Amino acid sequence: MLEVWAPDGVPEIGRGEDLVGVLLPLVELADGDVVVVTSKVVSKAEGRVVEGDRERWIDAETTRVVASRGPTRIVRNRLGLTMAAAGVDGSNVAAGAVVLLPEDPDASARALRRAIAERAGVDVGVVVTDTAGRTWRDGQTDIAIGAAGLAVVESFEGRVDAHGNPLVVTAPAVADEIASAAELAQGKLAGRPFAVVRGRGDLVLPAGEDGPGATALIRPDGADMFGYGAREAVVRALVGDPGDAVPFGSPAAAADLATALAAIGAAPSAVGDAEMTCPDERGDAVRAVAFAHGWQVQVSAGGAGLRLRPHTP
Repeated sequence: MLEVWAPDGVPEIGRGEDLVGVLLPLVELADGDVVVVTSKVVSKAEGRVVEGDRERWIDAETTRVVASRGPTRIVRNRLGLTMAAAGVDGSNVAAGAVVLLPEDPDASARALRRAIAERAGVDVGVVVTDTAGRTWRDGQTDIAIGAAGLAVVESFEGRVDAHGNPLVVTAPAVADEIASAAELAQGKLAGRPFAVVRGRGDLVLPAGEDGPGATALIRPDGADMFGYGAREAVVRALVGDPGDAVPFGSPAAAADLATALAAIGAAPSAVGDAEMTCPDERGDAVRAVAFAHGWQVQVSAGGAGLRLRPHTP
């Protein structure tokens, strides 16, 4: 049975606050529990409340704009997370101030776990959460941006279901599922930044083992099929700046690029695994499509068209 509860009675958290000292009088923890803490109170305790214009702080926390629609910006931030406004939050804070995400959420989770073990004598997992939207779906859910002492993914690869079918890519992101379950108990406006999830002690690691942290849930830049929004991808491919190549991913298979070129009326006349030749009538379009597929036009093929080869670092 899974139990989730979030205690009332948490005071306003300020810089330097002892979060474990606040939490322990409010709950009875046991080995195998998972303590869930919102990133906002972690940030407040760590002094990540800053003065100034929110847009300026979004710029400072952003490493790449993924997509923008009107005032909304989806960005990849300095933690590698892709989210709206880089995680910069202007709610539940004094006017003129904003809250930045913790400097290192996994480290914050590790520190909380150690302090709980020292003071309460229990082995718990810790998850630091933040709210994020989901591609293709309305609404938001809480996700894990920091974790310690917890298996963040539960892999079922190599197992079979009740019908004997092999499970190949089934790997629930259990740290995110715990974060969302905790948010149901915490609520957004109830002043309950802590929650305890009990019943999944199998996911909690032995004392002294912190595990990979929530960072392990972040796909590396370029390993995601959606490195840019639809509009932004068109523009970046046409610009063809080498610095933009990584989000498009590793070079596509020659057959995939040939299919894309044929779709724009520039079907290659010769295709090899590492080289192909295209007509040069649509040179700019060919360059953009090639760039988006991780290929580049290296040289003209002596009047026979454009020669394309996979991009190499």
